[in-house]
Amino acid sequence: MHTLLVTGPGGAGRTTAAAVTALAAARAGRRVLLLSGDPGDPMAALVGPAAGPTEDVAPGLRAVPAAGGVLVARIDSGEEFRAELVALQDRGAALLSMLGGRALGAEELTELPGAEQFALLRALRRAATAPGVDLVVVDMPPLHQAVATLALPAQLRRYLARLLPAERQAARALRPVLAQLAGVPMPAQWLYEAAARWDEELAAVQAVIEAGSTAVRLVAEPGPAADAALRTGGLGLALQRLRVADVVANRTLPPGSADPWLAGLAAQQEKYAAQWAAAGPPVLPLPHLGRDPQGPDDLAALADVAAQAPDAPGRRPDWPVEDRIAEDGVLVWVVPLPRAEKRELDLIRRGDELLLTVGPYRRIVPLPSALRRCTVSGAALADGELRIRFTPDPGLWPRAH
Repeated sequence: MHTLLVTGPGGAGRTTAAAVTALAAARAGRRVLLLSGDPGDPMAALVGPAAGPTEDVAPGLRAVPAAGGVLVARIDSGEEFRAELVALQDRGAALLSMLGGRALGAEELTELPGAEQFALLRALRRAATAPGVDLVVVDMPPLHQAVATLALPAQLRRYLARLLPAERQAARALRPVLAQLAGVPMPAQWLYEAAARWDEELAAVQAVIEAGSTAVRLVAEPGPAADAALRTGGLGLALQRLRVADVVANRTLPPGSADPWLAGLAAQQEKYAAQWAAAGPPVLPLPHLGRDPQGPDDLAALADVAAQAPDAPGRRPDWPVEDRIAEDGVLVWVVPLPRAEKRELDLIRRGDELLLTVGPYRRIVPLPSALRRCTVSGAALADGELRIRFTPDPGLWPRAH
């Protein structure tokens, strides 16, 4: 199974591109599942009414067939939030009772900020287990928010490991004794069980995101504003080692118009599309219909000229470690950061981890084992690569005999 995450700057038409991608792939004979969670359900206006009864495509995930044979699953973040919080209350009922708290009913719960991201990640995990599905197309949030969402599983797993370390669970047999000695109740076992369950679910989502069969399709209308947004968002994707398969140049105008304004706009689009193609992954043009696409007919017209999702599995971008000890006495960790600028970079070594900051994005990454026995001795940015130099620590580095 392949997963294609479709995102781009706000207003770029990513929902339309996701629907067109799904329809083009379905027409090519692939069984496609399209995930959408946008408020107001704009996807429904594109794919049209259901073409058949709702079906269970995976445990906890239901979808309806739409035009062209695409299965469409709408993510209801409000319902997901209520179900999860009620289940959490049920598991912690004893602790709530001890503290004098009263459980909230499902009907009085309204979703909190961030619920959409968690609902999308759960749907992504469930979709990855759908039998018989060849391709999952995900209509992601706008680019900056999409990067933050895709980074969540790894971030939260790190927080859980620090705040509720697994080795602490080995001491749970001592808690009743410690509680009597201290005169206060110790943390309840359900908290550690919940943490283990969350870690397992997050690990499953992280595995889908980081799989070689998962890629990102960026959608943008060629122009200076989109170029700036793609540069910044692309740095966030690179920092998370997410593979960008291609860029959809959306709403492109035909060249050669007699209208000077349209001709100038078409020339600008052509200029930026060419720059994107020269600097990165393939650029796929999607023409402007002269109106906002609405309904299956418009979707079909765009699918006729759209490239379908890439079906060759790839792999995550490499962060190789170059051995230059013989030449320069250092190891060099190469971090690809296309179009990055020196002024927006920062890095801090903390124990066996490196804190990398690129523009508005930050990631904490564990050092490869060889680099843990070294000290950071410098870094340089050139040709879209951050090259971090590590000098072996004589006290930790194996000595040649």
